[in-house]
Amino acid sequence: MRKGLLVLLAFTCLAATGAGAAGPKEDVFKGKLFAPNVILENQSELGLSKQQFTEIRGAVVEVQGNVAEHEWDIAEAYQNIMAELDKSPIDETQVLEYVDAALRAENEVKKLQVAMLVQLKNLLTDEQIAYLESVRDK
Repeated sequence: MRKGLLVLLAFTCLAATGAGAAGPKEDVFKGKLFAPNVILENQSELGLSKQQFTEIRGAVVEVQGNVAEHEWDIAEAYQNIMAELDKSPIDETQVLEYVDAALRAENEVKKLQVAMLVQLKNLLTDEQIAYLESVRDK
């Protein structure tokens, strides 16, 4: 009975955590940065110059290549975690090392993405930024 209660408690905690994570993502930058697709969807209204378009495309392509490399690291870490969880007993230290590896790679991806968003905003004029802010607020 006690084991069943512990399993139920663990499942409830996981479900609660997962439900929060699966909900809508909050804009941690409060609309201060613009995704590449938003810029490109509005490129004619923004009047992007050829140079701006080329630099935006270059920044996005560069980040995509770097992100892909880290995604391999993330996948490998999660495969290692799953393999370790199949063992009995589970080596907690090893699992946590794999979790650390996955989190480091995920953190690098996020840093690369934020750096790209900052680069994109720096490529825009004040008028272009104001236009994107007005579109976002609608």
